[in-house]
Amino acid sequence: MKFTHYDIGQQSRGAVVEVTLTKGANVRLMDSTNFSNYKRGKRHRYTGGLAKKSPFRLTVPRSGRWHVTVDVAGLRNGTNSSIRIVPGPLPVASEAPLTSEPGLLRDPFDDRKDVDKTYDIFISHASEDKDDLARPLAHALRDSGLSVWYDEFELKIGDSLRRRIDHGLARSRFGIVVLSPRFLSKGWANYELDGIVTRSVDGQQVVLPIWHEITKQEVIDFSPSLADKVARNTASFTVKEIANEIAEFVLGEAD
Repeated sequence: MKFTHYDIGQQSRGAVVEVTLTKGANVRLMDSTNFSNYKRGKRHRYTGGLAKKSPFRLTVPRSGRWHVTVDVAGLRNGTNSSIRIVPGPLPVASEAPLTSEPGLLRDPFDDRKDVDKTYDIFISHASEDKDDLARPLAHALRDSGLSVWYDEFELKIGDSLRRRIDHGLARSRFGIVVLSPRFLSKGWANYELDGIVTRSVDGQQVVLPIWHEITKQEVIDFSPSLADKVARNTASFTVKEIANEIAEFVLGEAD
């Protein structure tokens, strides 16, 4: 299949890609993993579709590296195209004081209450993967009835980051690792991963890897042992599907 490819590089969430066409065409906005699948004729996820008007605008759903393709598969005539990036609007400013956020400041007695608290799942991820994957996954797992150690659920102002992470790692039965190019470069993420792998080797915790916008070779280069483990890839499964499968597995292990 012939197509026009635009590598638009790193883009921030909310940026708008404006595609100008001389005739109708199929326009797709894809991350690197899905673009690779598209080229090979495999199942892929994308934003866009059949563009009958020009210009055709697409909004970048999350920060990362993106690609745009234009093809006329299923259409009679060809088309010429061009693109430009339109920056998205700035977020609305908020000046609310920290004390106005309920639960943001830790009660000094919380540490006593948390001493014996245990968790089904510990989620390790890079902050850049929070909006599109980690946060909805954490909420979906909690809604399934699981006890989840996730930073936004557990960390509050004044906490010792290392101490709270160590507590969560030590008291979780399963460790989810969101492997992405951003994760591989993070100090705290690798600290968490070391803890999960150590407990996995000792048989105290089960590692559940999720591949997100990353290739198998990148995982192998980072950790051959992790590349060997059964994983779920967000290029093939939705967050909801992954959460449902994990919840079913974890709850089944508890029976």
